[in-house]
Amino acid sequence: MGTLASVLEQSGIATVAISIIREQIEATQPPRALHCEFPLGRPLGKPGDSEFQHQVLDAAFDLLNVESGPVLVDYPEEISDDADAPLSCTIPPADHSDKHPAEAEALGLLPIWRRTYEKYGRTTVGKVVTPEQVPEIVTLFARIADGEDWTSVGLPGDPTKLGADIKNFYEEASLSLSESVPGARQAETWFVTQTKAGDVIQRARIALEEQEAGSYFTTYILPLTQVREPGSGTDE
Repeated sequence: MGTLASVLEQSGIATVAISIIREQIEATQPPRALHCEFPLGRPLGKPGDSEFQHQVLDAAFDLLNVESGPVLVDYPEEISDDADAPLSCTIPPADHSDKHPAEAEALGLLPIWRRTYEKYGRTTVGKVVTPEQVPEIVTLFARIADGEDWTSVGLPGDPTKLGADIKNFYEEASLSLSESVPGARQAETWFVTQTKAGDVIQRARIALEEQEAGSYFTTYILPLTQVREPGSGTDE
């Protein structure tokens, strides 16, 4: 960030950076930076609060009045949340007795995911598959978790990107299951620890390690903060 900002400044383009990690911004020393003590991934602070977000942007743009730097200014308000606590929401029961339980769970979430999509009009699902394909991909990962060779189950793409599609599908569905805006990683933690699909991906990660699929897949199929023992927090 600091290097890119310096290059742009040398070309006559004024820059300002918003920081979430103080150590990083202090090390890179961009010409102008606003440090915000906000949850990671939320550089503008409060989701859905456009007034607050504009205040943060105004504070950042005010730094453009500083002609030389490096300048590092702290935003006066701090935000903390229960980032790592699982989101409190219940998945409605889905009657798909002929399906793998994790696939049935994902199928039951499809109409809920659609409700979120109708509200916001955008999705992060689609790196490899569509939301409608997520349930069947969950089953493929379940087969890997149960010991099948990952190269022969028919995955339609990069396992890490497929894992991201599943995780994003669940996180987006959770927005219509929860009565409040989740903390920074609450929906992610809920997916990994409270859902059948999350448990499947966790077990598939271990199976990929055992099959020596490669460190790229086993490292990035889940966020590093969510690597844990399978079954922690899930209902049997």
